[in-house]
Amino acid sequence: MQPVFGKSKVTKELLGLIKRIAPSDVSVLIVGESGSGKEVLARKIHDLSDRSDKAFVAVNCGAIPRDLLESELFGHKKGAFTGAIAERVGKIIAADGGTLFLDEIGDMPMDMQIKLLRVLQERVVDPVGSNVSISVDVRLISATHRDIEKEIEAGSFRADLYYRLNVLPLTLAPLRERAEEIPLLANHFSDVYRQGRKSIKFSAHFLAEMMKYHWPGNIRELSNMIHRLSVLHPGEVISLERVNPTMLPSGLQEAAEAIRAPGYESTIDDEDSSEFEDIILMARGIHKVAEEDLSLKEVVNQVEEGLISRALEEVNGNVSMCARILKIQRTTLIERIKKYGLG
Repeated sequence: MQPVFGKSKVTKELLGLIKRIAPSDVSVLIVGESGSGKEVLARKIHDLSDRSDKAFVAVNCGAIPRDLLESELFGHKKGAFTGAIAERVGKIIAADGGTLFLDEIGDMPMDMQIKLLRVLQERVVDPVGSNVSISVDVRLISATHRDIEKEIEAGSFRADLYYRLNVLPLTLAPLRERAEEIPLLANHFSDVYRQGRKSIKFSAHFLAEMMKYHWPGNIRELSNMIHRLSVLHPGEVISLERVNPTMLPSGLQEAAEAIRAPGYESTIDDEDSSEFEDIILMARGIHKVAEEDLSLKEVVNQVEEGLISRALEEVNGNVSMCARILKIQRTTLIERIKKYGLG
C-alpha cells in the first residue's frame, strides 16, 4: 500500500513544490521533527524523479555507530580492518543511478562530513582500504530534526557541507499543525495494520480526541497506536470507553480515564459528533478511491458497511434499534447485515 499524504493546505503546497523539484538532480534538505514523515517525503521525491526506476537507499546517520558509519556509507575492501572478512559495497555505491537518502544528517560526525563533501564535489567514492576511487551518480536527499545553522555556530557541522545539502530546503510541519489530516492518516494505517478481513474504525468522540492531541511523536506515534489497537481490537469500533487507557498515548489516556470518572459529561455535542462522523466517512471514501482504485459503488458499499457496523456497536447488536437509528426497514437491515457478514 502506497503512503498517504494529507489534504491540508500546508501539505498540498509542499506536494506542489516537490512535483516541481523532483525532476531536478539538485540536493534537497528536509527539516522536520522526528516521526513527521521525512523519509516518506524523500521517497515521494524519488518516485516523481527520472531516477524512479533506480534504487532508493536510505541511511539513518544517527542510528549507526560512529566506527561503522564510514564502512556503511563508503564500503570497504576485504582485510581493510579487523573483522573485514569480505568486501562490502557501501550505501553510496548501492545508490548509484538512483537516490541516496541520509536521514538525521545533523548527527553525522565531522570526519564523515569531510568525506561526504568530497563525494558531492567530485562525484567519487573511496572505499575503506582501497586506493581506487569509484565514480558515482547519485541524487542526494538529506533530512534532520536539528537546526543546522545553530550546529554550525556550535562548531559541530561544516558550513560548506550545509550549503551543498541545502540547495532546495523543505520544511515538514509536525502533525499537530495539520490535525485535519488525522482522519485520512488514521484510516490509512487502520487498513495497513488490518487483522483479518476488517480494519478497525473510530467513534466520533475518539476521532475528536485524536485531533485534539498534540502527537509529540508525530505520524510515527499515530501509526504505532493504530497498529497496537488493530492487534488488540481487530475489526472493532475504537472508542474511549472500550480501550484500556494504558494502551493510549498520554493525552488520550487522560481522556479515556476522564470518561470513566463519576459524573462525566461529554464536551462533544450532537452537532459536533455528526461533523466528525462526516469527516470519518469522507476520509474513508477518498482514501479508498485514491489508494485502491475502487469504483463509486464499491466505496458506497464500504461506507454503508461502516455505518451499519458502528450503529450495531452503539446498540449492542439490537437489530430493531439499529434499523430505527439508520431509518431503514428491519428486513432491509437484516439483508445488509448478511451481505457484509456483520452478524
